[in-house]
Amino acid sequence: MDDQETRKLDAVKMMREIRDKISKETMDMNFEELSKYVSKKLENSEVVKDKPHTG
Repeated sequence: MDDQETRKLDAVKMMREIRDKISKETMDMNFEELSKYVSKKLENSEVVKDKPHTG
């Protein structure tokens, strides 16, 4: 397995770990709680802060 294949597998593993963490954090939330959770995460996201607001 070369370095590029290792990175692909690591990316998939990381994505699954992140998804599982979010699922555990939000599994008992109602819609309002989930909406606040997402809003808070987006406010703290460096990716979103770097994007111009188009809405």
